[in-house]
Amino acid sequence: SLYGLKGGQGLRCLAELCPHGVAVYTQAKDCVDFEEQQRISTSDRGNGDECTHTKWSWSFSSQTSPSQWNVTSSNLLSITYRPTHEALPSYTNMSKKREIWNRSVGACFEKGGSACMRMVCGSDSGIGSRKRLSRKKQNHRWKKMKQLITGAPKPIHRIKVTYTVDDIVDMETIVSTFSANDSASTSTSLVDGETESLETNTGLWIRGVGYCHALRVYLKPKFGSYRTNRNDLSDHELIDDTIASDHDAGFELPPMKPWDNSPSPPWDEKDAEKDDRSVGPILTFAIPSQDPLSHSSRVDNKESFQIHKCPPLLWKVEHPPNPYVAIDSFCLMEGKLNLNHHEGAIATVQNPSQSADKPTNVYINGYQSWSFSGSIEKGQPQPKSAMPNVVSEAFNRGGVVLSPSSHNSVVIEAEDGDFWLENITSSTHIVRENGGKYSCNFEQEEDLNEDNAFYKSDMFTCISSNGTNCHRISDGRVLLDEEGGPALIVGFLAQRHQYGVILIDRDLQRYNLSACHEGVVAASSSNSSSHFNGRNSLSSDWAFCQIVDSSCYDEEAMVYYIHASADHNDARPMEKGLTTGWCSWYHYYSDIDHDSLSKNADILEQHQNNIGFNVCLIDDGYMASWGDWNSLKPGRFMKDGGMKVLANTIKAKGMKPGIWLAPFACDKGSKLAKGHPDWIIRNDKGRVANSAHCGKYFYGLDATNPAVRKHVYDTIRRAVKDWGFEVLKLDFLYACCLSGNGKYDNTMSRAEAMYLGFRTIRAAAGDAFIIGCGSPLGSAIGFVDGMRVSCDTGPTWYPAFPLPWWDNGTLPALRGMLRNTLSRAVLGHRWWHNDPDCILLGESTKLTDVEVVSAASIVAMTGGMFLLSDDMEKVSESRLSVAKKIFPLTGVTAVPLDLHSAQNGGMPSILRAWCSDESTVINAQQKEVRKTDGLPSSWSSDMLREQASKLECEVGYSPGMIMNPYSRERSCFAVAPGLGTWTVVSLSNWMDHSNKLSVSFSALIWHSYQDYLSTGTPTSKEIIGDTIERVFDTPGEQTESGFHVFSFWESKYSWVPHQALVGNDPLVKKLAPHETEIFHIKPANPTRPQYIGSDLHFSCGFEVQNFEWSERSVKIELKNDYEKKGSIFVHLPGGRGDGENKLENLSITVNGTVTPDWCVIAKPKIGVHSAGSPKPTHYYHGNIVKVQVSVAGSSGDGDGIVHFNF
Repeated sequence: SLYGLKGGQGLRCLAELCPHGVAVYTQAKDCVDFEEQQRISTSDRGNGDECTHTKWSWSFSSQTSPSQWNVTSSNLLSITYRPTHEALPSYTNMSKKREIWNRSVGACFEKGGSACMRMVCGSDSGIGSRKRLSRKKQNHRWKKMKQLITGAPKPIHRIKVTYTVDDIVDMETIVSTFSANDSASTSTSLVDGETESLETNTGLWIRGVGYCHALRVYLKPKFGSYRTNRNDLSDHELIDDTIASDHDAGFELPPMKPWDNSPSPPWDEKDAEKDDRSVGPILTFAIPSQDPLSHSSRVDNKESFQIHKCPPLLWKVEHPPNPYVAIDSFCLMEGKLNLNHHEGAIATVQNPSQSADKPTNVYINGYQSWSFSGSIEKGQPQPKSAMPNVVSEAFNRGGVVLSPSSHNSVVIEAEDGDFWLENITSSTHIVRENGGKYSCNFEQEEDLNEDNAFYKSDMFTCISSNGTNCHRISDGRVLLDEEGGPALIVGFLAQRHQYGVILIDRDLQRYNLSACHEGVVAASSSNSSSHFNGRNSLSSDWAFCQIVDSSCYDEEAMVYYIHASADHNDARPMEKGLTTGWCSWYHYYSDIDHDSLSKNADILEQHQNNIGFNVCLIDDGYMASWGDWNSLKPGRFMKDGGMKVLANTIKAKGMKPGIWLAPFACDKGSKLAKGHPDWIIRNDKGRVANSAHCGKYFYGLDATNPAVRKHVYDTIRRAVKDWGFEVLKLDFLYACCLSGNGKYDNTMSRAEAMYLGFRTIRAAAGDAFIIGCGSPLGSAIGFVDGMRVSCDTGPTWYPAFPLPWWDNGTLPALRGMLRNTLSRAVLGHRWWHNDPDCILLGESTKLTDVEVVSAASIVAMTGGMFLLSDDMEKVSESRLSVAKKIFPLTGVTAVPLDLHSAQNGGMPSILRAWCSDESTVINAQQKEVRKTDGLPSSWSSDMLREQASKLECEVGYSPGMIMNPYSRERSCFAVAPGLGTWTVVSLSNWMDHSNKLSVSFSALIWHSYQDYLSTGTPTSKEIIGDTIERVFDTPGEQTESGFHVFSFWESKYSWVPHQALVGNDPLVKKLAPHETEIFHIKPANPTRPQYIGSDLHFSCGFEVQNFEWSERSVKIELKNDYEKKGSIFVHLPGGRGDGENKLENLSITVNGTVTPDWCVIAKPKIGVHSAGSPKPTHYYHGNIVKVQVSVAGSSGDGDGIVHFNF
């Protein structure tokens, strides 16, 4: 809702936007007294504050839940400007004169102890006088002296212009309606009671969100947003309108898909003469239209619609062109989180302030692949790099919110009647016109900025609550997100126009959502227009805000946002299959040659029968210099053919060849740097922009320059077409958008430069599999197939000396790699295939066996890319067996259950997936499909395409195809018929000492959509009752059959009684430092055989092709695509009653031969009772049989078949 004050009579509702339509109120709809309007109160009632008349512009909340939070924004929009000439290199670059100033005269003044300093700021009565000048006079004389000396440093004059509801010129509503054929909308324009005629228009459509009800708000022109005519610039135009295009450089990029169907802003000459609204910024607010009446034909059923009670708010700003100004940032929301009550808690809690779910954690998303990501407890400092900025800042420098200046100066009139106000401090806002001048409003509450914000997140963030039930943690259990309170997700759907950031205060209740331009000139050139759909204005990406109530999710609060962003950016996860391979980097680093690479390719071929490697990747070290990608190191590679010979060698061994490139980087001594110094990005002082230190400094190439993009295009085409590489690992991609105005086109932001870079890369790569690395995350969605989501792994748990071990940034270490892999698991198979970096198996590292197993477990559970990086000749069989147990990849991504409540420095401890034979039908043709492109039979290319299409359908957040928050397809292992359904849970101890971890029962049992529909919010007892009835197929019969619990890495079995878990007793496990264990929890059925698990594959089910049983026999067919050796565990019923547990005449054959290698390792006694009976009526006996098996991997008849006869 948009609100404004009217004549001191209280708050006035100007417009309201909801999922069922849009309303614009006239004066007759003025709101009553502010304090009487409880729905839109701005007070923080959760803290017991009284209502105040604080002015704010809009509020957003969901009216469907009494426990919901709401947010308000004090302003509609704030824009930070600077004069255009101050954003250009000619103003900021350091000239020779300025260098002379700094080294001589400037140094004299800056040190403050020299005679010249005393001359300027000393006495006015001669040397030796005790009378001093006042501070004001000293500053005045000091400034005047600097201005008199040529080359003195010049300040940047920034001001902040703020728009409130008082600045609204007009509002236009777009009501989306759906018909049998197509969608349409009606559009009205209402301001101060004046109504325009209705007209038919298309509904507002946003890719990834669908059709929306929308409200377009036209703001009055203010400073910086006045429309200017480029013809008025005469001979001193500030922007070069003859910038070359890609066509001029000799190549073309494919056209872009539209992000939305927003009407074009009316900046053109004809519209400008009609009304004043064409020259000010335009805000467009939108909410997905989810009217059940109009959508009922597009959803499966009404029940599936009901789960979406929390639709998001989306909005963006469009700014008119003005070549006289440069824009540093749009502030789209200066927000505050307000707390509401749990109605049920008010009656039982004496202090109402304790009844609210207060924010407790904030999820920080890092700028690029290596940057920290994870959840932080309120009040805890945000983890940052321990390295000085000079060597690390560029790694993590996403969007930057530049504050207004604090220089004392005068008002300067511009030639077009615009003017610049320099007499503004950082606490002053330009808020409205006043007789041709601007008045200043000094706020009592300081704005959030880069200096005073406690937290900063790039692109998106999630503020969450652990809930009010504090007794949950009294026994030391791991907190679960699903047991907590609501969550607030704020961010941008894309990072195509600007890099967006969210600044947050220490209490997690104030936040600033900004789109950062950092000095982009507010005018379009021919180059930027051609690449951004003829853009004639600056536009932000769509901002996103959603308040998700605790009853609307059980695992992933951010799932709606992640899906919407994926579809908005046209992501295609898993479209090209799963990647299992080897990379040369972590053993050889840059010391590679033809022989070492060929040797490892030979060994990988030998292991194809037990680990199906499908990629062999040549990393850094083959080229003479970065930038000179076609120059090989002399004497290390074949002169004739070079990289093409290696690529063909790898292909001949049944793998896809991969190569490493850093297309937007070059070494200082490279031929490229010497031949094209104008391609290198420079900072605002004219020096080469700092790229951060990765063992060396390097240069970043300017992607706004078509000649650079042509160089990148040719480099990638050479690798793909001429050399024959099918996988590209593209590193240090952030280098093309380093901070600095020394670039080719100053009308393009850093994000737009990165976007052009990715379009160039994808156009050149064609169908090649692209792995992004060192890349801004939001820019890469829709362009890469795989994405590094963590810093480099390393041979140690913490960064090794001389690096600071306490670093939380980008330094190589296994801990940092695992932290980001866990915290960014939510992105996997939605935005791309997550690349967690390589697993190091070699004993040459300092990693313990426990740490190697933990790394393998997290990679396997999160479904990431599986790459090794050792000298394969030196890997021991015991370490190699770890890799064999997580192969083949499953394509399943487990859910971190404590992502938003982790208490280990942002490292979740619990991952949950599940296995089921109900969600898939095993196709008989699978058995006929063998190794295809290095994939096992169960992952044929047809199946991969089928699953990719399925995932693509699930990715989109659309009102017509509502995403089910209880959907489990993404985290479900599809297993063979007869295996049943069970939960897979990994538990990790990330402490440096042994620790007992305690997990609630709700983390151990699988939930389903049916459970949600029947119970509202799943609870343990309700779920287990439904589960057991399905197990026994006997409606109304309740059992105490308990659970089979199998720990994979220990190969240990336990039977847990029914009441032990349902009675809210936790699962407790003591783990060594950095240890991970994977548990399988399956409801026990004492009347039939059950497959318990194996030590063959971590899923304990993915290795089985078929499971059949009768009263006296069991037949298990293991997949025989790959060689496997180990043990399987099977439950066989042993009889009923109080007598002896008998398992008579048991005979087991493996691969057609009777085997003596079996034993009974446990005999659970399972009690059964009828509904309502307090005591068991009878018992069943069980036998857990362990059998040693072997699979030759021959894919022949009889291979991998195990028969039980008893």
